[in-house]
Amino acid sequence: MTDLTGKRILVTGGGGFLGRPVQDLLRKAGAGELIIPRRAETDLTDQESTAALFAVSEPDIVLHLAAEVGGIGANRQNPGRYFYANMAMGMHVVEQSRIHEIEKLVFIGTVCAYPKFTPVPFKEDDLWEGYPEETNAPYGIAKKSLLVMLEAYRRQYGLNGIYLLPVNLYGPGDNFDLETSHVIPALIRKFITARDTGADTVEVWGTGAASREFLYVDDAARAIVTATSRYDDPDPVNIGAAREVTIRDLVEMIGGLTGFAGEIAWDTAKPDGQPRRMLDTSRARERFGFEAEVDLEEGLRRTIQWWENEGASAA
Repeated sequence: MTDLTGKRILVTGGGGFLGRPVQDLLRKAGAGELIIPRRAETDLTDQESTAALFAVSEPDIVLHLAAEVGGIGANRQNPGRYFYANMAMGMHVVEQSRIHEIEKLVFIGTVCAYPKFTPVPFKEDDLWEGYPEETNAPYGIAKKSLLVMLEAYRRQYGLNGIYLLPVNLYGPGDNFDLETSHVIPALIRKFITARDTGADTVEVWGTGAASREFLYVDDAARAIVTATSRYDDPDPVNIGAAREVTIRDLVEMIGGLTGFAGEIAWDTAKPDGQPRRMLDTSRARERFGFEAEVDLEEGLRRTIQWWENEGASAA
């Protein structure tokens, strides 16, 4: 157990989509000062910049949420950047956590680390049973390599580092940029734009046959803060909603919830990505009592409402 009361906690990526609800929950848990580095001031891909951040902030606990990632299109366009940025940020954060003898490091991995043809539901022990799906392999492998680094630092230096593997997240405040966003915000924006402009069709990548699991951002934040206080083992832990949905069903669901009445045009020349994706979440339930609370339909309604009321006007 880790008592968060009064602790100085560094949250990389703390100003982002996931970081904001994590901040809220840390404050509710009694955390002391939260250190939220800004990209304009701290470059975590740079060793000296990361070292300076740790030296000035002197954290007791570190949550590493920062990442560079996007949907299939962005991953295909930036394989080198995504590998380098995620690998460099992770390495520097882990090394500085060792140097400064922090009490605990919480590292956020990715479902993209799993092999392309992992049996469903994905179990943590399957992580090394094959190569990830090609479009996101550089990102996934960078993140997975840092699990090895955490385990090595635990053995050699006694660093208390835990590793969480969330599925695809969504919710209010997500990235709705069509060039870099993940599937749910991209679909919501496309459908609402089509509805409001009277368009007859919306184009969607792939065949719709691939499946995914989606976790509402507030549930993900709760899992992270719960694990921060209650989990200390070296074993990686899946964080998910325990529900698989095909992209075709997801598209129809979002189309219905946004009120789009036109046709769906499937661009089958575009990739589907990993064929299936759903996590076995029993370890999270057994080790620190986490289960998702927000079901997909309710989460989509909240996300659509946020985009219509706040997000679209600021885009």
